[in-house]
Amino acid sequence: VHLTSQKLAEKLTILNERGNGVLIRMNYIKKTCGDPKLRPSFLTDKAMESAIKYINKKFPNIDYRGNIVSQNLTSIQRQKSEVLSNTTSYYESFLDVIEFRDHVYELLNTIDACQCFFDITTNFDFTKNYLDLIITYTSVIITLSRIDDKKALVGMFNCAHEMTNGSSDPSYPRLGQMFLEYDHPWKKLTEEFGPHTKAVTTALLSLKMVYPRRNLPAEQWRSAQLLSLLSAPAAMLDSACCDTMACEYLSMETMERWIIIGFLLCHSSLNSNQASQELWKMGLRSGIYLTLTRDEVLNIHKVSEDLFDNIKGYNKRIADIKECREHVLVNGGAMHRERRHFLRGALKELCKVLEDEPGLLGPKALFVFMALSFSRDEILWLVRHSENMPKLKVPEDYIDNQLAELLYYMEKLRGLMRKYNNVVQRYHVQYLAQFDALVLNDTIQNMYVCPEEESVLMSSFVSTLSGLSVKQVDNKEEFDFRALRLDWLRLQAYTSVNKAPLPLKDYPDLAKVMNLTQFHTKMVDAVEEMLYETSELSIFCFYPRVFEKMFTQSSEEVTMKRYLMAFPLACAHFSQSGDPLCPEEVSVHLRLCVTFLEQIAKQTSTVVLEICAEQRNLCDQLLPKHCAETISAARYRKQKKQMPKKGEVQKEKPGAESLRKDRTVANNMDKLHLMLTELCSCYSLCGDFVVFDHIVVPTEFLISQLETRLSEIIVRMTNYNQTTQEITRPSDLLAGIRAYVANLHSLSCYINVDVTRLVKSVLLQQTQPLDSHGGQTITTLYTNWFLESLLRQASNSLIVHCPTLHCFMSQVTDTEPSFRAEEFSDISELQALAELIGAYGLKFLSENLMWHITSQVTELKKMVVENMDVLVQMKNNFDKPEEMVNLKKRLTGGENVLKRMTIIGVILSFRAMVQECLKDVTLSIYELASAAGLPCDIDPSLVAAIRSMQTDNTSPDEEHKLSRLLLVYIAVSLPLLALDPNSFYNREHGGHNNNIHCLARAINQLAAAMFTLQNKNIEQQLKEFLLLASSTLLQLGQNVERMEIKNRESIYLLLHMVGIVEESPFLSQDMLESCFPYVLLRNAYREVYKSFIVTLG
Repeated sequence: VHLTSQKLAEKLTILNERGNGVLIRMNYIKKTCGDPKLRPSFLTDKAMESAIKYINKKFPNIDYRGNIVSQNLTSIQRQKSEVLSNTTSYYESFLDVIEFRDHVYELLNTIDACQCFFDITTNFDFTKNYLDLIITYTSVIITLSRIDDKKALVGMFNCAHEMTNGSSDPSYPRLGQMFLEYDHPWKKLTEEFGPHTKAVTTALLSLKMVYPRRNLPAEQWRSAQLLSLLSAPAAMLDSACCDTMACEYLSMETMERWIIIGFLLCHSSLNSNQASQELWKMGLRSGIYLTLTRDEVLNIHKVSEDLFDNIKGYNKRIADIKECREHVLVNGGAMHRERRHFLRGALKELCKVLEDEPGLLGPKALFVFMALSFSRDEILWLVRHSENMPKLKVPEDYIDNQLAELLYYMEKLRGLMRKYNNVVQRYHVQYLAQFDALVLNDTIQNMYVCPEEESVLMSSFVSTLSGLSVKQVDNKEEFDFRALRLDWLRLQAYTSVNKAPLPLKDYPDLAKVMNLTQFHTKMVDAVEEMLYETSELSIFCFYPRVFEKMFTQSSEEVTMKRYLMAFPLACAHFSQSGDPLCPEEVSVHLRLCVTFLEQIAKQTSTVVLEICAEQRNLCDQLLPKHCAETISAARYRKQKKQMPKKGEVQKEKPGAESLRKDRTVANNMDKLHLMLTELCSCYSLCGDFVVFDHIVVPTEFLISQLETRLSEIIVRMTNYNQTTQEITRPSDLLAGIRAYVANLHSLSCYINVDVTRLVKSVLLQQTQPLDSHGGQTITTLYTNWFLESLLRQASNSLIVHCPTLHCFMSQVTDTEPSFRAEEFSDISELQALAELIGAYGLKFLSENLMWHITSQVTELKKMVVENMDVLVQMKNNFDKPEEMVNLKKRLTGGENVLKRMTIIGVILSFRAMVQECLKDVTLSIYELASAAGLPCDIDPSLVAAIRSMQTDNTSPDEEHKLSRLLLVYIAVSLPLLALDPNSFYNREHGGHNNNIHCLARAINQLAAAMFTLQNKNIEQQLKEFLLLASSTLLQLGQNVERMEIKNRESIYLLLHMVGIVEESPFLSQDMLESCFPYVLLRNAYREVYKSFIVTLG
């Protein structure tokens, strides 16, 4: 048969890809059946228990028709269609194993028949594919033998198939036989590979020039200055190349897998060949576990010992195994620890040099892939041994709290190769066209035998390479050398068989040139594939516990914090681990990545906010409220000097913390800034990356954490205590927030984050009743406090509204007040409040104030309804004093009306004070003006609140009548205020001690709102009120009882300066004079002011 018809290269390539898929599928079935959470429901169903036991017992010769059988299999009979559909995918997966095994048998027999020549240093791809196929096939069989439920799955499928179709599946007998054969897999496998011993041993022995050279301790790496570009400055620009390019970055784990499993399958040479024995023992000393696939491992010493125990003449080999195992336990951990230590320094140096001179990536690309491959091997070794750690006296060798640094520099090298891919392409395109093509052409010309088939392939190589030019790189043309590399693999197959017309082993120069050329073509079109081959770390996806533990260990080291971003970035490799043959294989997806980023963000935000808290404390020391003590002490010292008491510590002045005697002594702020620098450095690794089609932006996690934590801190700084009704003064809170914001802006010096967006988002949320997480905000807290503490006490006259001082003041009482109202309600505090909660917050405050007003209006309307008849008569007879006296006696609840109106007035006065402080914030015309803090003749919030009270049951006329009678009720009740001793006008405060001056605002705004809704003339209605009020107040002068006229003058003033006319945009002084003599007002002013001494100058 002609060589080309054998298609050895094509079959090796296809079977390796297929075998890897079948292996992953078998591993998935094993994991699914072994995990109680993922285990198929039909295997855990109690009704199926007897059927499964029966199948496992009788497998594979199961009788489906006997009486005893029918009792055991009735559960499957009842659910045969469900069982068939649920087990089909498993059954077909096991058939894939048979199909794969058949093709592997056929190919291995063909290769043996052709007596192929294998040498990893010559026909690298052919040898590698051959050894990979053997290992993949063995791994499939071993994994299959570890599936405990395979007999139950296949037996249930066949049982359901027989019950449905009346006959067994045609493939069932072979499948059953295969399961029985591989009950003891290693025994069967060694029998299968007996005929292939020569080919396998030859291929393995070719590693004796490669594996020992790679498997060196760190001391020898260090003495040879491995991976150093600076060790030979003169040769820095020389191209890094050798005769065995691909072997230089070949995975050590792969070679160890070949050696260990290869010599287990073909162990006869271990007793007869010293070279085989040495290579095998070196592999046994490499570690305890080998990866089959994912997190499925092989305990190499145990498996080897168990196999050789049953074979005569292998006692010495068993002794070798025990000696090697002991060597690993004593020296393995320390050796690999030292290797990782060396690689951290080597990769760091390589990164620094290549970052500074990226042009070196062209000639020194091999160094990058060697560094990545060596590092990956050490990480894989640590991961699988950490998960399955043997009992050791020194477990620290299997713990690496500096792994983050190694991962970080691996990611940096990967990033450099991607970033400067154009540089690498330009260099190697020129190398291929101007060197490789010429050398290859000379090599072909010097060959004394060159058959037609091989000649065609080699000529195509030369023509393809000769046609390359740098212009193609500049024009960003796509390169694709996959065909050339496949042709080289074909040529290796053609020239490696026995009696080949062109034996490759006789032409080592051709192999060297083509292996070098193949590497150069990969640098042009397959850099990503090379990065995957040498640095892919998807193994972490299957060892999440180990991965998280490694992250925690690294994050506890201050010096490792700058490298922590390598952990979430490694999660980007997870998406490369999937296989089309097992699409349902579920990985941890984004969970690990998100966990790591959140942890980094939490650590960073904690440090940032600790610095902010320190700065806030320093700023707090400079607040004006702290200067009184210092001024008092200074004044006292001038008057009388006193020695400090013994043991008394003098209070430090602000700024004392900056005085240092020794700069080397680090204080807390120094440590925090160092920590922040380290943490922020890790964000520089990349701006964003992709994990499972999700674009991940690390800084957004930091922004999110800062947003949440800052919101909590602002609320905590408010110090609101509902029980004691304590709260931080708005000005103090504002100063604290400003200190935090100022220091947060310094974060942008370390890292590229939008701090302005963060601060705006947090502060804007604080203007709403609830933040984005549903938590209380300062708007809610201050609203609650002002309503339940300040305004509640103001309604009970414990706090008085002072128009003169533009604040509320606490009254002097026997008991000490819990707070001083003037410290929370003066202009500076309300301006601070307005700045804190903004227009939105004040709108929420206003809505809550309006709710309290509407509840009072509701009660007032009820009282009007109760006294409606009397009020109607008083309205009609207000100018008849005798009748008014009688009607007053029938009127009830006058004090209550005035009390409720006063409460409304107090609330509206407070709202007006807050609105005045809202100057620089902007949002129908009245609403816009009101929201901007501008005064309005008609309060839109009050109008909206009263509109919401209206119901369909009351007609507009009825509402209007109630509103007019309410004004009557208020007017005729005003004289009752004179009975209250607190009604005296306080000139210093500019109001009355019981807040009745707030009645004016309540009457004006409430009337305006109600009559606006009813489309009535506000001015006309207030004129009527003024007439009625004037009449009833004038009657005070006719009363001779001293008690009633005591505060008469103070009540008169309600009508004037602090009163209804002055406050109203609808009433004028002319209207007042027409119904109330001005002389009485003048006398009232003289009376209330005469007790005060007026001083000028």
